[in-house]
Order: sequence, then structure tokens, then C-alpha cells
Amino acid sequence: MTQSRTATTFAPPVMEARRWLEGVSFPVDRPLINVSQAAPVEPPTPELRKAMADFALNEDSAHLYGPVLGNDDLRTELAYQISEHYHGQVAPSQVAITSGCNQAFSATISALTTEGDEVILPTPWYFNHKMWLDMAGVTSVALQTGDDLLPDPTKAEALITPRTRAISLVTPNNPGGVEYPAELVQAFFDLARKHGIRLLVDETYRDFDSRDGAPHTLFSIPNWDETLVHLYSFSKAYRLTGHRVGALATSTTLLAEIEKFLDTVAICPGQIGQHAALWGMQNLETWLAGERQEILDRRAAIADFMPDIEAKGWKLRGLGAYFAYLEHPYDMPSDELARRLVSDAGVLLLPGTMFMPASDAAGQRQVRIAFANLDRAGLRQLFDRLQSLSF
Repeated sequence: MTQSRTATTFAPPVMEARRWLEGVSFPVDRPLINVSQAAPVEPPTPELRKAMADFALNEDSAHLYGPVLGNDDLRTELAYQISEHYHGQVAPSQVAITSGCNQAFSATISALTTEGDEVILPTPWYFNHKMWLDMAGVTSVALQTGDDLLPDPTKAEALITPRTRAISLVTPNNPGGVEYPAELVQAFFDLARKHGIRLLVDETYRDFDSRDGAPHTLFSIPNWDETLVHLYSFSKAYRLTGHRVGALATSTTLLAEIEKFLDTVAICPGQIGQHAALWGMQNLETWLAGERQEILDRRAAIADFMPDIEAKGWKLRGLGAYFAYLEHPYDMPSDELARRLVSDAGVLLLPGTMFMPASDAAGQRQVRIAFANLDRAGLRQLFDRLQSLSF
């Protein structure tokens, strides 16, 4: 019997992890610490929610179809802000709005590939990217990273074949947290251009990069859009996860192909979410800067607390944006450890096996902590629980 598209890939990891909670109770004085998902748990600011409510009540367009590639005002504002942030040249016609950043990736892959093609993914990889490639019949070619979790362009070039259509990077990285140096991103752009393939750069967590200013200079390169596909999300910046607003920037030629995909999936992004993203960009710059500083403080807290568990054999492999990526010291695979942590420590995190090919044993030694929803006090509790483990 022929296998279905969805049967070619694994169950959604975050949903799989949530099932580990079934039948487990947590004492009032030791509640669950959930560091499994990189999503804000708080709603948008009251000001933004009011703007959304006003739009829904007073604008008929809030409830109607819009352009497949997104509303013109939002595309124009995002093109302007990308140009300003990266010191480059981006036109509104080179920008599309999507129903979340995952859809931006899926649409791009659908426009670039056919069954049997290949896309190079550094490992540990973002599992939703791997899942979509599986379901599209596209081979995910694993590019092992070094101890610093940074991919090597020379090793990537050795993996390029006549079926390679793209290299996909995530920076700041999910799951590793590491921020790719501008020189490294440039080297991958040069490699992709040399071989006539696309470079996808997912910058969902750009707003929480520890570096000030532009993280790379790709948008200042003439004809950047012939090689680069830039992916972005408003979900984390403005707490709009439930409204599903993402974006991409690339050539108008590729966008014409992407439009075909988008029109047959969601027709257009949600109007209220698009209005919220536009309002946020125009009114919440100072607030977002404060959110970034809070995330950077939580990142610093993890660096401060790591020595406590390093003495027990833990190692910090990557840290940044919403994530800490750790190597554990126990004589068990990370998926078994993750399940035991639920009952033994009241901690829900994701094992490295969810971010690696099954053939890569490194995933059995690693775990991801999504720390964005824990303040310093919460992180202190998390590290105290990890320190007290005795398997």
C-alpha cells in the first residue's frame, strides 16, 4: 500500500511531549516547569489588543479576504523596516505576508522543489522544517555542525549535488540558540550563489539577537533576491502566536510561484493579525526593546547558573534567543531522560533526538530548553531541579 505524505514524517514534537504529562500530577509547591515550546504565554499588550478590537469592530475589511501576498500597507512597512535594519534595499513587491513563518518556509520549498530534490539542513535542525521536507518528498541532507553548533560552508559544499535546491539556516538558531556571525552567513550566501541554489535564512528570533544592529549585510548585495529568501515572524515580537502572521522577502519571480501555494492553502493571511503586526511595528518599538532586554537578562541568568550543573556533568552547547541547548551526563538517551524529568523533576523539555537524524547518536546526549517564559526566579528553580537529579 502506498504511504501517505503525512506518514513519511514523525509526530509533532511539542504535541508528543505534551502527551507525557497525561496522568502525571504536580504538587502545589512544585508545579510543572514547562520549557518545551518557544512561544510567549502572555497575550499582546493592552494597547495592541485595543487596536485589534477597534479594527475588528469598525473596519469591514477585518472580516474579508485580502490580497494573497498580504496587505499592501503591511508589506510596505516591513520592506521599509528591513531596509532600515539591514542597511539594504527591499521593495514592498519583494515582501509577502504569510500565515506564520512555518507557512513561509513551506510555501518557499513548494515553489523551489519537486519530489526527489534535496535541501541542506544543519543539525540540530528545526523539526518543522524537517517535517515539511519529508511530506514534500524532498530529502533533508544533514549538515553536522561543530562543537559550537555553527555549520561549515566547506562541509556544506561537499554535500551539494545536482538535486540540491537550497540551504536552510536559522539564526538565532532554533534549537541551538547560537547566533551565526555575519561572515558565516555571507559565506553561505556566496556558496549558494556560486552553485545557483537558494539560501533560506529563517530569522524568526531576530528581535532578540544579542548583537546591536544588522546581523548580516545580505540585503545590501546587488540582486540579493536572486539567492536569498529571508523568513520572519511577528509571533514572538508582538505576542501574536495565535494570529499566525509571518513573512518572507525574495524575488518577485519566486513570489509569483509562492502565491500559487498560498492561494490554495489559506487564500490570504488573517486581517486582524496583519493589522496587529502593522500597529506593533509602528507603535511598539520602545516596548519591544524592553522585551529584548528581558530575554537577554534571562540568557545571562542561564550563563550564571550553568556552573551549578556543570559540576554534575552538564555542558552548555548553545545559548541565545529563546533557547539553551545542553548536553546531559546520564547513561540514557535523551528521549528517555526527557520523559523521566516530567515525573522526577517536574520539568518538561525536548530531547535532542527530536532535532537530529535517528542515525546521529549526538541527539541522544542533548536537550533543548526554551527559556523565554521563565524569569530569573523561575530559571533558578529549573537549575535547582536539574542539579538535584540523581539517576
